[in-house]
Amino acid sequence: LAAEGRAVHVVDDAAVLGAEEAGAYSDAAREKALRGALRAAVERRLSRHDVVILDSLNYIKGFRYELYCLARAARTPLCLVYCVRPWDPSGAPQGAGAQTGARNANVSGQRRVEVGGSPPAPRPGAPREAPAAGSEGNGSPQAEAATEAEPEETRALSSAPSAQSAHQTVSAFYPPELLEALALRFEAPDSRNRWDRPLFTLVGLEQPLPLAEIRAALFENRAPPPHQATQSQPLASSNFLHQLDQITSQVVAGLMEAQKSAVPGDLLTLPGTTERLRFTRPLSMAELSRLRRQFISYTKMHPNNENLPQLASMFLQYLNQSFALT
Repeated sequence: LAAEGRAVHVVDDAAVLGAEEAGAYSDAAREKALRGALRAAVERRLSRHDVVILDSLNYIKGFRYELYCLARAARTPLCLVYCVRPWDPSGAPQGAGAQTGARNANVSGQRRVEVGGSPPAPRPGAPREAPAAGSEGNGSPQAEAATEAEPEETRALSSAPSAQSAHQTVSAFYPPELLEALALRFEAPDSRNRWDRPLFTLVGLEQPLPLAEIRAALFENRAPPPHQATQSQPLASSNFLHQLDQITSQVVAGLMEAQKSAVPGDLLTLPGTTERLRFTRPLSMAELSRLRRQFISYTKMHPNNENLPQLASMFLQYLNQSFALT
């Protein structure tokens, strides 16, 4: 991707906390602050053209949903890479989610994932799988294949003489009790959830990374559709509320005057409006004022200068619908 001229940004725990990243997951307040810093770093880099890779645990479903909302607000697609570790020195099941945020990639867990380019800088303390038998040796095909598929941190552990030394390296950053606690808190991704799909699951370090599928998910899929929570509200003039209050007051006063000479069944019309109100019974000022306050409260939630010329007609239409329900 970098060779194609695309900007690739990698956001991880080390970039936010440095050497103290391992201890953040043992304290709830520090972990919450870490997630907030990661989310802010991703939001600053999100765009429709760049690729953002979030390489962190991302093991909480609510946090993955927040990242999904960020990508939807930026109108850019995303995908999730779920890294499953078949070997765990603490005996607890290992799993890690990786979210590739639209043109943005989000990677969580014990293994680094990057869409194209060279692997990101190693993150200290991330647990790694013990080297497979026959993978050691200078210049052997197995060693060269492992070097190409694994990140730099994994390559450093590949030459470890035994699983015991790898276990000591893992425990130096993540104590067994912390690994067990993370495993208990882990919420596995589910492709049925819209914030967890498209989902790519990798088991172990031997399985090749589906680069073609990830690329298609980022650059060929459509972005999540925006909704009211992620759409920018239209700009409203500074005197919008004043004009709204003035127009609705004029409509109420006009209706009170028009009904004096009306009989049930008449259609009341007001100057400057296209909507007509069907007169079925006498209307009191208290009733019209109550409906006026309801209309103002609703309109304030969706202010739009383009609706100013139609406010009187919209208010009459609202009154017609309200009287039809009574």
